[in-house]
Amino acid sequence: MKILTLYIVKTMAFYTLIVMLVWIGVYSFFNFLDEVKFIGQYNYTVFEATKYIILNIPAVMYSHSSVIILLGSLLALTNLASTSQLVIIRSSGVSIMQISNIVVWVALMFIAIIILIGELVAPITTEYAECLRSKALEQNMTCRNQQEFWLKDNGLFIHVKKDFDAKSFQDITFIKLRAPGVLDSIIYSDNATFNGNNLELNKPIHYQLSKNGELTTFSKNYFEKYSVQISFNQKLIKNLKKDPRKLSTWHLYKQMSFLTNNNLVADIVEIEIYKRFMMPVTLVAMILFSMLFVFGSLRDASLGKKIFLGLMMSLFFELASRIIGVLSLTFNYNHFLSASIPTLMVLVIVLLLLKRKSAN
Repeated sequence: MKILTLYIVKTMAFYTLIVMLVWIGVYSFFNFLDEVKFIGQYNYTVFEATKYIILNIPAVMYSHSSVIILLGSLLALTNLASTSQLVIIRSSGVSIMQISNIVVWVALMFIAIIILIGELVAPITTEYAECLRSKALEQNMTCRNQQEFWLKDNGLFIHVKKDFDAKSFQDITFIKLRAPGVLDSIIYSDNATFNGNNLELNKPIHYQLSKNGELTTFSKNYFEKYSVQISFNQKLIKNLKKDPRKLSTWHLYKQMSFLTNNNLVADIVEIEIYKRFMMPVTLVAMILFSMLFVFGSLRDASLGKKIFLGLMMSLFFELASRIIGVLSLTFNYNHFLSASIPTLMVLVIVLLLLKRKSAN
């Protein structure tokens, strides 16, 4: 059984890698075509565009991992079926459920690797790519990571640790200079809201420095509210808004907690988190659903058509799951149930059908 498992792992790894290379190549090519119109502007060269595309590859792998692994698994099974290897494996006493278990575990192993890349590598490379692109195009946009960014408004330096919806911010620090290199005051607040003209800080702490001759005095004051007029464009703040799909799950969770605690809408973030949690289960359901067509009749001349039909129905299932997620957002259904119930129902039905087919 170990030899069979290793052989299936090797076959699936080979075809999944081929699919991944082709998928990334096609996706990168069209992304590059989309960047061509910017080449030649300011310092944005072909080399800069290529770097931008390459740095976005981990994010592409992560966002399309389910389809890549599904296609790789089906191509591997198609190869085994077309060369009658599945017939030999079945004749040796290995049941359909045993083969399905091996395929599922291998697919989960692949997706675990992709998740590590998506959670640890993709957010960093994506942010770095956006930063390099903005600098090359000389856009009026501050480079930042998932946790913070800096803005400057005349003599006021603003540090924002978390930006949630371009209007709600967490951990705000104002640094005011009396003159270049001379500190006047520091204001800190746990959270603040921006209305387009004023930034209103909730329960801020104000640190004031005053100098009288050689003596520098320091005072600390607490306020319930503190409003500061800011002259930077609201469009700049919207540009700094982060796409939830580009954030790690941990930062999404912290973002959802903050929005919920401050009675703000967190539906989009919540759906993205549940979608990520259900991604391995959805992948398993799609693979098992497609395997029903692979094992329908291993000697049937229309095997290729059946596999294609299984693939299309699996992709349709994923599309339907996404549509249900959008509907839950529109009609305010329970997001977790909307994300999990369709997948779990299909998974249970497919397992029962595979078990029944394996018993025959």
